[in-house]
Amino acid sequence: MTSVDPHAEARFSPLHQAHVDAGASFTDFAGWQMPVRYSSDLAEHHAVRTSAGIFDLSHMAEIRVTGSDASAYLDYAFAGKLSAIALMQAKYSLLLTEGGGIIDDVVVYRLGDAEYLVVANAGNRFAALDAMQARVARFDVTVADESDDIALIAVQGPQARDILNETAGFAAGGDMIALRYYRAMNGAFNGTALFIARTGYTGEDGFELYVASAQAPALWDAIVAAGADHGLVPAGLASRDTLRLEAGMPLYGHELTLTTYPAQAGLGRVVNLAKSTDFIGRSASEEGPSATAPVLVGLIAQGKRAGRAGYSVYATPDAADAAGEITSGALSPTLGYPIAMAYVTPALARLGTEVYVDVRGTRIPATVASLPFYTRKK
Repeated sequence: MTSVDPHAEARFSPLHQAHVDAGASFTDFAGWQMPVRYSSDLAEHHAVRTSAGIFDLSHMAEIRVTGSDASAYLDYAFAGKLSAIALMQAKYSLLLTEGGGIIDDVVVYRLGDAEYLVVANAGNRFAALDAMQARVARFDVTVADESDDIALIAVQGPQARDILNETAGFAAGGDMIALRYYRAMNGAFNGTALFIARTGYTGEDGFELYVASAQAPALWDAIVAAGADHGLVPAGLASRDTLRLEAGMPLYGHELTLTTYPAQAGLGRVVNLAKSTDFIGRSASEEGPSATAPVLVGLIAQGKRAGRAGYSVYATPDAADAAGEITSGALSPTLGYPIAMAYVTPALARLGTEVYVDVRGTRIPATVASLPFYTRKK
């Protein structure tokens, strides 16, 4: 199942000129030219942990589901019981294949009695959309791709709420202090409606703002101006990756794939086998992976040499055969030591188990650790 046409022309965010003006370096991400950094990865990472960072996430996919059967449809199409979401609540869920593999991991918002917003990963936009549309036949629903009409800006970090409250033209439709995690509210910017969610992918408190693409540049500039005295910096994909790794959050294409069962990735709880209705992937999920299937663990090592995606993991310093593979790894900017997520054989998955990561020909000892590596103080 192909998500991105490798021959398609590069796509640009509605905020592209703002990134150019800020001196961003760009990288191809799912066919989009997106900022990878503006100044330095470390500076942007630390800003999010200590003050705030602003991210352009306009490459993400927004798919609206409406109709009298919307709740029943989502319960059938996805692994979670999405009909149980309260109004203006969000829920993390999984879109599975019949065989139980993961097409995409998504966040679903309930906007009304018969209206939901599904936010999918950029690289899986068309795979998710195709799968969702293929599952509508027995339901009175409409599945509409609105990705090109919506821009997404995230403000993450301890100062996020104060910055938004001081942003000229920004108005929340309620008390942002009282807004709970994975809840949302309506708002406005210069009279144009926007959608405010207290969600994120960094391990910090923060907000994600869904706004009409045409209004995104003005909103971005207003937030940057309001954040100038708070230490806000624009942050790119490089810092976003180390932030989410520290928070133990999976990334599709690394920790999650079409051949990964949710249970292997520690996401078995997301698959609601208790719901009475059938859903795509149910039979395979009930059977689950084999007893020898690799499972996702955290790894912590000493020193400064970090394992990276694709590096092999061994049970002993001189083992001939690999017993696992790193999916994401870095020298943690916050913690100061190497961390990684890896799939290893079940025999090595127990907390405290010592394993060895092959880092460019040298086997570095590492210890199996619980996820997340970092949790913010509340």
